[in-house]
Amino acid sequence: QVHLVESGGGLVQAGGSLRLSCVDSTRMFSADDMGWYRQAPGMQVELVASITSPGITYLLDSVKDRFTISRNNAEDTVYLQMTSLKPEDTAVYSCYGEKYGLIYRGQGTQVTVSS
Repeated sequence: QVHLVESGGGLVQAGGSLRLSCVDSTRMFSADDMGWYRQAPGMQVELVASITSPGITYLLDSVKDRFTISRNNAEDTVYLQMTSLKPEDTAVYSCYGEKYGLIYRGQGTQVTVSS
């Protein structure tokens, strides 16, 4: 059973940085695509970033110049480096992994950016 666990969220002032990590605790997943969703209060879920196993990335337009996604395939881990954070980045960030058309998601980690 895949078990994705996020870490690295927290409270930060506007302009600050955070690095989110997500690991498959079973170390057996070997996902094809991995990435991050976020959901702000009262808003729909949006895909923030994704990365394929060979390293092709996607970033939401509003974060392209500020966030970086990377992964360590050997460790079944995906990272989201977030810089120049803005209050509108406040949300619960959840990682996901996809393989054979099945998508697994973690529980999420809260990111709060104060103005």
